[in-house]
Amino acid sequence: MKRTILEHLASILFVAVAFALVLGYVKIKEQEAEEARTSLVGPYLALNIDFGNPMHVAMFREALNQFHPEDPAANDSILQAINDFRMLQFTNAAYKTGGEERGLSWTKATRLAWMYLQFIVVYALVMVLTYVGAQSLAVYRFIKMKQHGTSYLASFVESLRDRRSRKGGFPISTLLFLLLKALLKGVAYTILFAPAYVIAYSFKTRIDTDSLLFMIVLGVVSNGLLINYANKFYAFLAAESRRGYVETAMVKNLGSSYAWHVPGGLRYRAILQPATMFPSHVFRHIYMNARHQYLPALKEHASFLISGLIIIEMALNIQGHLGYELLQNILYRRYEVVLAILLAIFLVVKATEILVDVWTHNEARRYENA
Repeated sequence: MKRTILEHLASILFVAVAFALVLGYVKIKEQEAEEARTSLVGPYLALNIDFGNPMHVAMFREALNQFHPEDPAANDSILQAINDFRMLQFTNAAYKTGGEERGLSWTKATRLAWMYLQFIVVYALVMVLTYVGAQSLAVYRFIKMKQHGTSYLASFVESLRDRRSRKGGFPISTLLFLLLKALLKGVAYTILFAPAYVIAYSFKTRIDTDSLLFMIVLGVVSNGLLINYANKFYAFLAAESRRGYVETAMVKNLGSSYAWHVPGGLRYRAILQPATMFPSHVFRHIYMNARHQYLPALKEHASFLISGLIIIEMALNIQGHLGYELLQNILYRRYEVVLAILLAIFLVVKATEILVDVWTHNEARRYENA
């Protein structure tokens, strides 16, 4: 485990050094570009010429063509550079009185720290909720499979066929209820598989999308995270249920019934508390072994979740959040701030990977001691 921790720390150091080198390179290039712009435009701006006056601009162009008639394209580039510099003075906040400093000042770092704290809180809550939700959906699906249950739509079609062949079947009210549940399940799957920005734009004009609660809910249900990782957890459960130890446990009279609320069966709360419920039931051992295999998937889950939260904040255009701040600084080419935000987000992912590795290691040691 110490070797794994050292590898993580080495990767953090490597990324931090790489970011510092990129930042240094960017700062040098910005300084060179500023010096080149100043050396090109500065002498002309010192002249008593109003470049906002079309007549003065026309006279200046004629003067340039008189002094440099062999290269009119260079004369046009000088005028374009002057216009760009004047436009920059109007659009860049750093050139305005009281404007924000271009670099990573202490005031900006404090503001970013508060946004970063909010981001971590939302990320942690969404991570926990998606983990619990994914395992609960997987457990429910696994138990339904063991109960040989069919889908709502299949039950509806089968009952409809029974009624048409006059063999009885469910009454009309039950058929309509099955159809309604099938439709609601289809809508739920549509939402769970929808990208974050699609759901965000769908709800943006209808409810308050600036609240942290909405971001947490959207982070849980969007981008297919919940349903995809539920399917992955279900695959581990199904694979473990076919292991030889399951049959051995059943021979030793461990509970193996998956019916609800019967002796030796399961209760509904097993869906939310599968690890602590029913120690004498074989399902608990299936679940624990499946969870041990599922834990490393949380690391890739973290990466997808981080990108989803950033997309949500950008799509909703929520000011005062880290994703929106990242987009704004990219647009304004404040690379120092961009690199600081990216490094902070990388540390969140790396911290998650360290915690998952420690958790997996402790689980493995418990199995070894057992």
